[in-house]
Amino acid sequence: MNTKKTNSILKEVLSEAKPNKNEIKEIANRFKDFKVKLLEKIKKLKVHVEIFVGGSFAKKTLIRKKEYDVDVFLRFDKRHRKEISELTEKILNGFNKTKIHGSRDYFMIKLGKNIIFEVIPVLKIKNPKEAENITDLSYFHVNYVRKKVNPKVIDEIIIAKTFCHANGFYGAESYIKGFSGYGLELLIHHYGSFLKFIKTIAKTEDKLIIDTEKHFKNKQEIMMDLNTAKLASPIVLIDPTFKQRNALAALSYETFKEFRKKCKNFLKNPGKHFFEKKEIDFDKIRKNALKGKNEFLNIKTKTEKQEGDIAGSKLLKFYNFLEKEISKFFQIRNKGFVYEGGKTAKYFFVVKKKKEIVFHGPMLTDKKNVERFRKKHKKTFNKGKRIYAEEKFNLTLKKFLQNWKIHNKKRMQEMSVEIFDII
Repeated sequence: MNTKKTNSILKEVLSEAKPNKNEIKEIANRFKDFKVKLLEKIKKLKVHVEIFVGGSFAKKTLIRKKEYDVDVFLRFDKRHRKEISELTEKILNGFNKTKIHGSRDYFMIKLGKNIIFEVIPVLKIKNPKEAENITDLSYFHVNYVRKKVNPKVIDEIIIAKTFCHANGFYGAESYIKGFSGYGLELLIHHYGSFLKFIKTIAKTEDKLIIDTEKHFKNKQEIMMDLNTAKLASPIVLIDPTFKQRNALAALSYETFKEFRKKCKNFLKNPGKHFFEKKEIDFDKIRKNALKGKNEFLNIKTKTEKQEGDIAGSKLLKFYNFLEKEISKFFQIRNKGFVYEGGKTAKYFFVVKKKKEIVFHGPMLTDKKNVERFRKKHKKTFNKGKRIYAEEKFNLTLKKFLQNWKIHNKKRMQEMSVEIFDII
C-alpha cells in the first residue's frame, strides 16, 4: 500500500465528507428555535422532561448528506414512565409530524429543505442498568463519545462512516445488518484510526472481541457472561457505558464478509471511489445482460408496512424468497436489491434459463404418490431410493414471474407485499 497516496485520498475524502460551517450553523439554529417552542409546550402541559440533542450531530461525527437526520431526545422523569410516547405526541401537537411505531412511538418532523428532527421519548435514568429501552442509553452514548474521543479521532470516524455509507454497510437496521453509527465511533476510538481498523478487519478470520474499557478480565469471561444472542455477531463490542450490551449485535456475518472484502480491496489498491456511493445503473446492466445473451428484469415492489426498518426488512425478505423461486428454473448471473426508505424497493435479475429442470419426487416406497408423480411428468427416472422427473423449460423470466404472481397472491399477502410490478 502506498502510504502517501492513501493519506492524500483520506485527506480529500474528509474535506468533502465533513458538513461545512454553514450547514452545521443551520442545523444548530433550527434546533435552537425548535427547542424554544418545545419548552413552551412542556411548560403549559406541566410535564417533567428535559430536552437534549443526540446522535451524530451532538457527537460531531455527522457526515455530509443530502438530508440530515438529527436525534432530539425528550428525557422524561420516571413518574411519566407509562405515557412517554403519548406525552411526546401532545408536546408536538401543532407540528407537521409523522409517527413511527415501535417499542416506543417516536416522531419525525421536517424543518427546512433538508433537516429532519427525529423526536424520541426516553426515560431519565442515572444508571444504564435502569434502561427499559435501548434508546434510554443514548444520553450515556453521547456523553461517552464527547468526553473520550479526541478531535483527530472524530475525523477518522467521519472517514469510516463515509466508507461504510458509500458501500452499504452503514446501519443496524434488519435490512442492512451493518455497523451502527455508535458502533463505528467505538471501533475507531478503540483502534485510533480508520486505517488501523480496516487493516485489522482485513486479516480477521475469527470472531473479534473488543472491550475498550476492560469491563471484563478477559475474552473468556465475556463469552461466559454475555448471553448467546449477544455473542452471535462476528464482532462482539462491549458497550463502554453498559457492559452487558454488545454494541454490534445487529452485524451479520454476511455483511461482515462483504465489508472485509471491501477493506482488502481498498488496502490493495486505494482509491477515492471507495468513498463514493454508487447508484445502480439499470440501463447499463440491461445492455450488458443482452450482450451476454441473458435476460434482464427490473421489478418494483411495495409493502403495506411502515416505512423504515419494518418496510425495508419485509421487502428484503420478499426479494430473498423471490430469488429462491427464480433459481429453481434459471441460472442467476447478477441480481440486486435497492431500498432507500419509503415503502417501495427495486430488484433486478440477470438470468439464463435452464434447458431442463429436474423435479424431486417421492420415495420409491411411497407407491401411491410415485404413480401420481409419473402421471404428472412424462420423463421420469429413479436414482437411489427416490423418483425424479426431467422436463424442458421454455418460459422467459418475465412470463415465469407473471404466472408466479397470479398463483401466489396469497403468499404475497402473507409477506405484506401489495405491489409487484415488472418494469
